[in-house]
Amino acid sequence: MLYVIHAYDFTDEQALERRMAVRPNHFDGAKQLKSTGNFVLGGALLDPDGKMIGSMMVVDFEDETGLNQWLQNDPYVTGKVWEKIDVKPFRKADI
Repeated sequence: MLYVIHAYDFTDEQALERRMAVRPNHFDGAKQLKSTGNFVLGGALLDPDGKMIGSMMVVDFEDETGLNQWLQNDPYVTGKVWEKIDVKPFRKADI
């Protein structure tokens, strides 16, 4: 099952610092997801000035249990980078 995730960063003064501090660990996790076939696509959401304000990912998990287990342990969650996370099932257009 594919899921699209829109995750928005906290907006306090230390938010970017927290993001950058755990970013290597987040990338390591994304690489692990890619190696197991769970990572489809992802990247940073930007404001009009190009500042990172969140993330977007498309992930593939067998069920919501696997999705939630990964998500609860992601460094951007445990490191208090993402304040609001919106997860929706996703269907890729076959065109």
